[in-house]
Amino acid sequence: MSMNVQPDLDFIKDIKSAGGDTLKKCFQCATCSVVCPLSSDDNPFPRREMVFAQWGLKEKLVGDPNIMLCHQCGDCTAYCPRGAKPGDVLGAIRAYAYKYFGWPAGLAKLASSGKNMPILIGIPAVIIFVVWLISGGMTIPSAAEFARDGYGHFFGHWDFRWLAKNVFFIDLIILPTVALSIYAAYRGVSAMWQKMAEGAGVGEALYRPSVTQFIKELLWPSVVEIVQHTRFKKCVANADRLKGHLPLLLSFLALLFVTVYSAFTQDFLGIFIPSMHGPLSMWNPVKILANVAAVALIIGVGILWGNRSRMEMDGQSTHTFYDWFLIWMIMGVGVTGLAAELLRLIGVASVGYVVYYLHLISVMMLFLYMPYTKFAHLVYRTFAMAFERYRDSAYVKNPLN
Repeated sequence: MSMNVQPDLDFIKDIKSAGGDTLKKCFQCATCSVVCPLSSDDNPFPRREMVFAQWGLKEKLVGDPNIMLCHQCGDCTAYCPRGAKPGDVLGAIRAYAYKYFGWPAGLAKLASSGKNMPILIGIPAVIIFVVWLISGGMTIPSAAEFARDGYGHFFGHWDFRWLAKNVFFIDLIILPTVALSIYAAYRGVSAMWQKMAEGAGVGEALYRPSVTQFIKELLWPSVVEIVQHTRFKKCVANADRLKGHLPLLLSFLALLFVTVYSAFTQDFLGIFIPSMHGPLSMWNPVKILANVAAVALIIGVGILWGNRSRMEMDGQSTHTFYDWFLIWMIMGVGVTGLAAELLRLIGVASVGYVVYYLHLISVMMLFLYMPYTKFAHLVYRTFAMAFERYRDSAYVKNPLN
């Protein structure tokens, strides 16, 4: 039986430039599939994906859930006798998939290259600066005002009890950014799900799960597995990633709670209780949680930073913008946020306002580029794990056969 293979040479070139430059060293010994904890007899991962990548079979790879299920633990790379670094190749394919599924395409392409770093930083920097300028709040407060209001008057102040001026302008910046990010992620995941269904030969489901069934039976178990880091714990060669990744994930969940709490108190309760617009007391349990989470975030990303640097020095991994951009953004969010608070506590308003401006840039960057950077794995991997359950469920397979 013969098969006509039409390689996508641009795809291969893209993979090699994104960290998969060792792809052609693979000679199909299957060592990677033997050592990979996610591989099985009927699913020789990642050997099959390495073959598809060498052949330039883009359509098969972007619709392969295994690409997203890989945790890049490094076991395959550590034992590869040819130095093909399958983990890096799979990471490069994921980077390509985020660009492939990205919407809008221009923004996805922009976020895929380090050459665009000045523009990637410049977009949120200019937006926030212009909003800060037109808000009329570009004035440095006195020491007494800074101690009382913190950064609550960063965008100025008005006597409108229904909504604080600072809250209004922060919402004006962040809410559209988050909305764009969520919609782009939805578009990307929907396209990926369709590709996965086609690639797995799922066809028409026997019956479609309701939204409640989908969340309860497919999505929620995947989220629990991710939070528990079940698959991360199977990694051997790069087990230290768990020590950095777990506190990082937990800190994000804690900061998400703090953000929701802050939005509720500022945007809703603040309507009825204007005093809620002020900074939280340092002894407020939510404030304590926020500070602990910020420290955990910096420690977690610091461990990943060191781990990544060590792997690159040892030749176990390739230096790529795809891997480092997320590390830089998260570290930027953590360091500027904590530094801004320390400057507020010691009363240095002039420097504090500049650092807080940098913090807003970092936060906006994290949300704006989420669907197109390594941060997107939080969404894509979750739904790939849900699809893994879906394709083996009674929704697709007739239990009587």
